[in-house]
Amino acid sequence: MKNKHILYIVCALMIAMTACKKDSFLNRAPLSDISPETFFTNEVDLQLYCNQYYKNLPVQNFLHADDNSDDKANQTINPLLAGTYTIPNAADTNDLPGTGAFSAGATTINGTGTNWNFTMIRACNFFLANYSKAAVSDSIKNIYVGETLFFRANEFWKKVKAFGDVPYINVYITDTSKTYLYAPRTPHQQVMDSVLQDLNFAIAHIPVKPLLAQTGRITKYAALALKARVCLWEGTYRKYFSGAGDPTPYLQGAVDAAEQIMGSGAFYIYKTGNPQSDYYNLFIQEDLTGNSEAILPMSYLPSILMNDIDRQLGQNGDGYSKDFVRSFLCTDGKPTYHNSLYQGDDTPDDEAKNRDPRYAQQIATRGFDLLNGDTIVLPRIGTTNTSTGYQCIKGRSSSLAAWGAGQSAYDFFIFRYAETLLIEAEAKAEQGQCTQTVLDNTINLLRDRVGMPHMIIASLEKDPNSDFPDVPVLIDEIRRERRVELGAEGFRFDDLHRWHAGPVINNPETILGMKLTPALRAQYPADQADQIASIVVDANDYIRVYPNFTTRTWDDKMYLYPVPTGEITLNPNLTQNPGL
Repeated sequence: MKNKHILYIVCALMIAMTACKKDSFLNRAPLSDISPETFFTNEVDLQLYCNQYYKNLPVQNFLHADDNSDDKANQTINPLLAGTYTIPNAADTNDLPGTGAFSAGATTINGTGTNWNFTMIRACNFFLANYSKAAVSDSIKNIYVGETLFFRANEFWKKVKAFGDVPYINVYITDTSKTYLYAPRTPHQQVMDSVLQDLNFAIAHIPVKPLLAQTGRITKYAALALKARVCLWEGTYRKYFSGAGDPTPYLQGAVDAAEQIMGSGAFYIYKTGNPQSDYYNLFIQEDLTGNSEAILPMSYLPSILMNDIDRQLGQNGDGYSKDFVRSFLCTDGKPTYHNSLYQGDDTPDDEAKNRDPRYAQQIATRGFDLLNGDTIVLPRIGTTNTSTGYQCIKGRSSSLAAWGAGQSAYDFFIFRYAETLLIEAEAKAEQGQCTQTVLDNTINLLRDRVGMPHMIIASLEKDPNSDFPDVPVLIDEIRRERRVELGAEGFRFDDLHRWHAGPVINNPETILGMKLTPALRAQYPADQADQIASIVVDANDYIRVYPNFTTRTWDDKMYLYPVPTGEITLNPNLTQNPGL
């Protein structure tokens, strides 16, 4: 089964490279050698054309994911959050800084990397203008229309997250389409209403299992997972941004989509009865196609299609922030604040004691096998392993074979069932509908995997150290659970955005690392003395990742990226985002 998936992906990448090429404004390049009169004749043609979309699947591979948030403090400072980002001139710049974009067959992490490029949307519109010529039934045509609308919806949603209002183009533009080429920016609400309409069509027409015996194609459940993700984002955005519109249809849309997936009986939380390792092992599997948690995986196969992520995760100068690490509960299910189980943070061993087992399954602690028997004794600070001392190990194996350049065949999630459960819990809570039964069917299933106590509504107490002091304790704790469960998967900045919570970035602990006391420094061997001595700490001995920055200063203009100046020059009907 996996062979078919891999061959399909290879085919998709080949088609993608030949289907179109980039040009200037709104990327109006002709779609190469495809002739509508002769190409769109049968189902195979429809499928081959749609293959090119798959390079844009929102793959979650952890590399630099969440570096643009309060969860990480990479050695390379994020320019947007540091206030040093400059407005680009051209649309075809690299993916936005700090979004975790990684090219492996042109995929992007979690769909967060984007720019003003409309090539993908134009390719979708070309298909919609020509597919009807195929001599197949409407039901077959609608499957590929559904795939097309799935990808178009995801592209427009990415652009709305990045830029806010964007031109909504839903027709194939020709050289004479001046009305569309010089269109103004369409209001955010209007674009997202069209996105939801596209997703609903996709869900109605894409089958539960792909036709033509191909695994790896979009399924109804993948479309539902995207709808749940999109609707939660838009629903909470509308709730927390004044004047953004009615959140109810989107929050309910998130619930409806999540519950269809949950009610299918097709997906379960992966666990083998080993709470100290199941979460970690979930992300280092060579075949996710049969994994109960994989709504849609990205598959790799040795010698056919491999990636370099395992190696890069071990040498990319990344690190979780002190703020992220503090968010892990103790093993009694309560925060560290005034908790006798919390042993403090004077040493890495103390800090890791009595914590949610996901702590040691995301952060390299003593005894972790970094590579083929090279175990962690002390945090690898002062190296490219980690910037903060809290080394990220999610998706990072000790396999020497996977460490080889471009030799990893570990699969990645595109849509993971755990996220669906978190969406259900949050969307219900935001509507005042989250009961203990909802928690038992969602968050408590995630806690069962790692042996953590259940979240009990009646027992919740507000954490005085909460990043969100103004929200109800139930919503606050659901947000914490989401942060911990989805750590390093690329969701965090989008979450802060939709919650209107950018000022969280101002917390100094978002750019601090572990506590490096003189006593701990003395434990490092003599041959590392100079390396350790060069590490800068603050007055409380916490590592200062950026010596020139003691804190970051949030500005609301940071919620959106600037429209490239060259695009505004070409289209005077475009306007720049506020504050830029």
